[in-house]
Amino acid sequence: VAPATPVCEVPSSAMTGTVVELSCKETEGSPPSEYQWYKNGVPLLEKTGTGSARAANITYTMNKKSGTLLFNTVTRNDTGEYYCEASNGIGLSQKCSVKRMQV
Repeated sequence: VAPATPVCEVPSSAMTGTVVELSCKETEGSPPSEYQWYKNGVPLLEKTGTGSARAANITYTMNKKSGTLLFNTVTRNDTGEYYCEASNGIGLSQKCSVKRMQV
């Protein structure tokens, strides 16, 4: 079964230095969907075990299975427009509407 349009929870504002969790969920897809978060239209990277310079400034943990995007300490740089996409390899992937988070 192709995924339904996911429901995204994005706080509209957050205080610098706080823990912020964004969530994304859809329940119709079978097999269960994997979730990809985007910021300002750019796919966010999953943090990997490599100590590359690019990963060094990643301040979040993205869980593709549960659809959560967790910022341990949110910064002004994290302000932007977020949305997520659910896909399970069947039919078209589905995106939720874009929501702006202001830090």
